[in-house]
Amino acid sequence: MPRVDAILDEPALAGSPALRAIKRRFVQEALAELRGRAQKGEAAAAPTAAAVAEQVARRLDGLLVPRPRALINATGVLLHTNLGRAVLSRETAAAMVAAAGACELEFEVESGSRGSRLVWLRPLLAALLGAEDVHVVNNGGAALLLACTALGLPGGVVLSRGQMVEIGDGFRVAEMATAGGAPLWEIGSTNRTHVAEYAAALKGELAGQRAPASAILWAHLSNFQQAGFVHQPGLPELAVVGRERGAPVIADLGSGSLGGLPGGEPTVQEYLAQGADLVTFSGDKLLGGPQAGLLAGSAALVQRCRRHPMARALRPDKTTVAGIHATAIAYATGAEGSLPLRRMIGWSEGQLRERALALARALGWDAGCVRASEATVGGGSLPGDVLPSVAIAVPTAEVTRTARALRRAGVVGRVHAGELWIDLRSVLPEDDTALVAALRGVAGAGSSPTAD
Repeated sequence: MPRVDAILDEPALAGSPALRAIKRRFVQEALAELRGRAQKGEAAAAPTAAAVAEQVARRLDGLLVPRPRALINATGVLLHTNLGRAVLSRETAAAMVAAAGACELEFEVESGSRGSRLVWLRPLLAALLGAEDVHVVNNGGAALLLACTALGLPGGVVLSRGQMVEIGDGFRVAEMATAGGAPLWEIGSTNRTHVAEYAAALKGELAGQRAPASAILWAHLSNFQQAGFVHQPGLPELAVVGRERGAPVIADLGSGSLGGLPGGEPTVQEYLAQGADLVTFSGDKLLGGPQAGLLAGSAALVQRCRRHPMARALRPDKTTVAGIHATAIAYATGAEGSLPLRRMIGWSEGQLRERALALARALGWDAGCVRASEATVGGGSLPGDVLPSVAIAVPTAEVTRTARALRRAGVVGRVHAGELWIDLRSVLPEDDTALVAALRGVAGAGSSPTAD
């Protein structure tokens, strides 16, 4: 193997702006990988210093570009988890940029004394949600974790087996709820759970219980549906049982809808009105703001969560506070229609078709490339519901290669029925110019595909 210093002195790497210590580390990692391959018989000859330098330089070039980079989401999934979920409004983004410097995060301008980072946000959110109080943490999972830890000890939380939801990347609601040490008491079956089983857990009558459970956890089936011979007690029933035993009902809504959406998604306000003592949900997803977690409900319970030691570890940063506040202002002033997610959901199929035809003309493609499509909200919200949409089929015989080239150009589409589709339901009109430029750069010449 070539020497480390020899590789560092190669022109391909010597010209990199990275510090020499950084380059040395990556050279050492590259050599270790090559040695491992050689020991397995996967490398026939030792590489040259120049070859290793070029490999490391390419890797550094990618790492020295600020990430994540902006992309155009043309998949038709409006809340695409892998693409950052909710697109933020200009007002929200501007508020986050304004807070990026020195700001009044925990400082009272009038008195010059220490303040709270949520002093302006809490009353606005509470009024908006119809809650006594609200607390904000860094994501939806953190809201669930904090609530179950602060309110579920010492006896633990009760959760129906029919609500033991698994979300993205293998994370499960039950595991997140108990990660802070609160025991979990599973009741019922996959398809049917009865109110008497909740009551038994709150009395400490389940097998293995040494003490009564301290709280009830209700988890919204945000990413799947149950049908057939199924039964779950409603929140009003659980509220009665919880009050009898002095156990709060924690309702994990997940998506955080405030209403005005298709599909009948339950709202935070509805859960509180139905008797939930505390509702946890995401600040992005259906709310349309930056990633955050919210806890809304009883002032006493929110205060218990706020004063728990875990709350400090889960608190949001200044830009998130600013972004959530700007998003809340949009709802409080009746301007939620300006949020990108609401705009995307609200477009008619006719409006999308007009855009698609205009884009096809701008690209010099035949109108036959316009396709009827179906989009989804995504982000674990509105399971099974689709929105009529319109897509453009990219004229190419090399779908995989063109899709890769388009991704490198900053546009992510989807492959459907052997074609590369650009679904306009998830693309903002202000991105159409950049979309056309990217498509011109990668799409092959030739006629458009014929219409369906």
